[in-house]
Amino acid sequence: METLLLQSDSKEEIKLLATLANKMGLKTKIIKNDFLEDIALANAMQKERTGEYVDTEAYLKKLKTK
Repeated sequence: METLLLQSDSKEEIKLLATLANKMGLKTKIIKNDFLEDIALANAMQKERTGEYVDTEAYLKKLKTK
């Protein structure tokens, strides 16, 4: 399975493309920018994950001293 992601400032164009894709038998889903930001954040978090335990209290204390 492969995925094609299209982005446009025009809601009408997106709806037209979604209608065409549906008529071709393709699955469609219109997603908002908030969802794309969530995906990007999750991807960045996963990429930078170290697997090390971080003591929350010590980390917060360090932030407060700066």
